Amino acid sequence: MSAAPTVLLSVVIPVFNEEANLPTLFARLYPVLDALQRRYEIIFTNDGSADRSFELLRAQHAARPDVTRVIDFNANYGQHMAIMAAFENLRGEVIVTLDADLQNPPEEIPKLLAQIDVGYDYVGGFRLKRHDSLFRTYASKFVNFVRRRTTNIEMTDQGCMLRAYRRPIIDAIVRSGAINTFIPALAYTFSSHPGEVGVQHDERLAGVSNYSFYKLIRLNFDLITGFTLAPLQLFTMFAMACSAGSLLLVLVLAYRRLFLGAEAEGVFTLFGIVFFLLSVCMVGIGLIGEYVGRTYLVVRSRQRYFISRQLDTKE
Repeated sequence: MSAAPTVLLSVVIPVFNEEANLPTLFARLYPVLDALQRRYEIIFTNDGSADRSFELLRAQHAARPDVTRVIDFNANYGQHMAIMAAFENLRGEVIVTLDADLQNPPEEIPKLLAQIDVGYDYVGGFRLKRHDSLFRTYASKFVNFVRRRTTNIEMTDQGCMLRAYRRPIIDAIVRSGAINTFIPALAYTFSSHPGEVGVQHDERLAGVSNYSFYKLIRLNFDLITGFTLAPLQLFTMFAMACSAGSLLLVLVLAYRRLFLGAEAEGVFTLFGIVFFLLSVCMVGIGLIGEYVGRTYLVVRSRQRYFISRQLDTKE
């Protein structure tokens, strides 16, 4: 079933300290969308940028007030909260998410829309040739491998933010009230007809990635713990194996004590075993704490972000 040209397209772009990239983004994005010959809006979410990003967004809104909307956070809440804020305010029936760093070229947007038009309700982009560091490339492959083994979420490239959604998927994401979550994975769980398409990937035009090593760890931990209980189940099985091993060790030591006499040589071995088991307990406590913490964030119902101002379209 093809989408009619009158269907409104919403393009969602989170922005954090992208002053150097925004002018080029504007120069490339608007012509691409104008050439589609369909109604559209662009929603930029300024995620507490410390540079001149908001001033550039405000100037762009003044230049194209018919299609440009700007949401301005009072602080930095993270990429996914910036996207969620746009999701809660958009008007379109087809939605595309795009990063502001131009690593995913806006010229690739028509590829995703073509797949939406033939009937897919969620289309993910996957980078045909990545231009990232070796560390980020292989770390991403490792996390993809872990995700495939622990969840039912099948994504070739979870790190590509160039994705297209139909409105019911976005509505389901908004209604879920998710706090710490990975939006592309959450969308996959709501999709009944997901698809993928290969997209170009360029080197970052200017600046450095806003994802530090710590943020990448947090994001991937959210991805795994937010969609499966497999880590807890694996830890439980490992703990049971350790208990069985410990029982066997106790029986061996008791036998040696009773039939071979007291020995001192095994003291340091016992210390090593105790320290190992303590470290296992620490990991387990941390893992359980992660799940409890996620529950706490949901039940306290605290506002996830604060919008200080909005610039809306002017027909």
